[in-house]
Amino acid sequence: MPLNLAGCGLRAFFCIAISFFCIVRAEDPYRFFNWNVTYGDIYPLGVRQQGILINGQFPGPDIHSVTNDNLIINVFNSLPEPFLISWNGVQQRRNSYEDGVWGTTCPIPPGKNFTYILQVKDQIGSFYYFPSLAFHKAAGGFGGIRILSRPLIPVPFPDPAGDYTVLIGDWYKANHTKLKAILDRGKKLPFPDGILINGRGPNGVSFTVDQGKTYRLRISNVGLQNSLNFRIQGHKLVLVEVEGTHTLQTTYSSLDVHVGQSYSVLVTADQPGQDYYIVVSSRFTTSILTTTGVLHYSNSAGPVSGPPPGGPTIQVDWSLNQARSIRTNLTASGPRPNPQGSYHYGLINTTRTIRLANSAGQVNGKQRYAVNSVSFIPADTPLKLADYFNIEGVFRVGSISNNPYGGGIYLDTSVMGADFRAFVEIVFENYEDIYRVGTLMAILSS
Repeated sequence: MPLNLAGCGLRAFFCIAISFFCIVRAEDPYRFFNWNVTYGDIYPLGVRQQGILINGQFPGPDIHSVTNDNLIINVFNSLPEPFLISWNGVQQRRNSYEDGVWGTTCPIPPGKNFTYILQVKDQIGSFYYFPSLAFHKAAGGFGGIRILSRPLIPVPFPDPAGDYTVLIGDWYKANHTKLKAILDRGKKLPFPDGILINGRGPNGVSFTVDQGKTYRLRISNVGLQNSLNFRIQGHKLVLVEVEGTHTLQTTYSSLDVHVGQSYSVLVTADQPGQDYYIVVSSRFTTSILTTTGVLHYSNSAGPVSGPPPGGPTIQVDWSLNQARSIRTNLTASGPRPNPQGSYHYGLINTTRTIRLANSAGQVNGKQRYAVNSVSFIPADTPLKLADYFNIEGVFRVGSISNNPYGGGIYLDTSVMGADFRAFVEIVFENYEDIYRVGTLMAILSS
């Protein structure tokens, strides 16, 4: 019986074509960054001090990316001590070793480099990066991160005429080494000397807009300890995104931005052509720190005039009501074409509740801060490496409790275990009179 070679040949060609198609399928784009971290003189409040520069810049360069981009960031540490960068809010999916926190990642030794390999898979939004060791954040080394939606993915607002990064934060005239020494002597940090906008003091920064057009401002609080209020004279702020999630578009006269938070707002230049104050002031402080920038109309007929607009000061309810008013836009697309969908809150059985309470106190004569009474100390071996290679004695799962028990602060490598795919409720409790951030290292074991 003759063989049907033509059919076999067709099938073979078809298989080869499919294989070839798989081989040439395009990868997600790569973006490459080379950063050199150095010390340099900066004058943010008019006083010379030692700052941390990235490629000679303070603040550091923005990272611009698009959903699913691969970010290859080669960081060369030219400081005389170890250095690490953490990517605040960027999800490290199965890649937590890249997160840049001491305990999961090895510090970059002086004179050496490390290449961070991040993929912003299925992510959008506004974030920032910062140094996570040795109080370096008080010297700079931070910058903005923006992850744009892919061109075919609908965004629930028209394309803005411009897109600005706005980094706000409290600041000290003292070098970070002196601030660290204050804590090591058992004292708390003094009141900050000022507030910066994009690394500049009062009226040191301006943003140019065209009358009638709408602009996006990505506001991040990169400071050390103070919540800040942001407002623009005569203009409304339309909140559209919070750290990677589209929100219902609520209009505010001003916004409280707490330490570590990032908001995206739309501002329409709908006022007469002149310059207007941008104001940032401290919240929940006895003395109110205030700094200003300028919203400059391209057809401006004159400089800013009148006093800067006032805002909330110590009113806690005002801030709580703002937080309660922020809602996820469940009908908007996220990084994928399909809408974000509805979430069945209240219908999922919570298998565990974790309460995390922060506290302050002295340990061995040094000022320390703790979560559930544990002030974190790094192990000699990064926790993820110890977990992966089953190295015993590096940490102990359960070295931090599920709930605060009111005991005194002690030092430990705090690790809390959890069940894989468990639905966990986490409650944060703050009994201090100022906003504080504690570090909790957790390993999720299956």
